[in-house]
Amino acid sequence: MTDWVDVGSRTEIMRKRKMVVHVDETDIVLFTHEDRIYALADLCVHKQKRLSRGLLFKGKAICPGHQWAFDLESGWTDEWSVCQPTYRVRCEEDRVLLDPEARILAEKPAATG
Repeated sequence: MTDWVDVGSRTEIMRKRKMVVHVDETDIVLFTHEDRIYALADLCVHKQKRLSRGLLFKGKAICPGHQWAFDLESGWTDEWSVCQPTYRVRCEEDRVLLDPEARILAEKPAATG
């Protein structure tokens, strides 16, 4: 059973649009996009740059190191076969809860659109 961790106020996180939280000795960056909150490991799997120092562009987290673009939902890049760890997020009233267990999808999701 998952022990969800309270990582802050939804109102505050939505206002900041990007925020780093520390959970079980791991830095996790929260991004807001289209009224949703997403969570990814803050250290990039490629060159260990902090995604929190990068940009959010068209629903992708852009790494400041080599501009790899990670999908907020799956953690996958379009260009490379690499998956950034993601975390499940849920909201209860104004509180944001995070599942501290990282998820790494074994396969890249099929392209949509």
